[in-house]
Amino acid sequence: MEPLTRAQKELFDWLVSYIDETQHAPSIRQMMRAMNLRSPAPIQSRLERLRNKGYVDWTDGKARTLRILHQKPKGVSVIGELKGGELVEADAEEVEKIDFAPLMKKSSVFALRVMSNDLVDDFIVEGDMLILRSVTGEEEIEDGELVAASIKGGKIAIKRYYQDGTKVVLKASNNKGPGQELKASDVEIQGILMGVWRNFQAL
Repeated sequence: MEPLTRAQKELFDWLVSYIDETQHAPSIRQMMRAMNLRSPAPIQSRLERLRNKGYVDWTDGKARTLRILHQKPKGVSVIGELKGGELVEADAEEVEKIDFAPLMKKSSVFALRVMSNDLVDDFIVEGDMLILRSVTGEEEIEDGELVAASIKGGKIAIKRYYQDGTKVVLKASNNKGPGQELKASDVEIQGILMGVWRNFQAL
């Protein structure tokens, strides 16, 4: 891409940092304050140059739709794949990145620390950190999902969820029985499991 002038790069770098931190575009007034400018004209001029050079874009006529184009991937590098105990290295020019930062910034995501081995049949052990997302509104939960559920405002437990009409069945993975059948109105789902974090350095 065409190189940026010092002023354009200053604004572009600030935009990248701001959007990465807040997950939304700033207003023109915020850009003016950040660049120590008293008029919107220089900001609008720099934005047009950035757009023409392919660094940013936005939807005309709509506020706060500015987005960064062609960002360098962030996060942890996936350097290859393990097959049969051997490492198959990824193409150096196409290294995939896994970025957990946007996930952790969402207010709907929370964590629970596991303090027992009740979930060992799900390969979850004591000390693991469960990453869950809150359930909103009338969201439909798929059968077999691992959820954080409470019964009539009681303690939260991690169970497999099954819907049967007006009934809900909560089943522990280490329980081979039919599970606990309850009225759907008596069960509150706090969250759905998204992933598990295990810190091997702490073991």
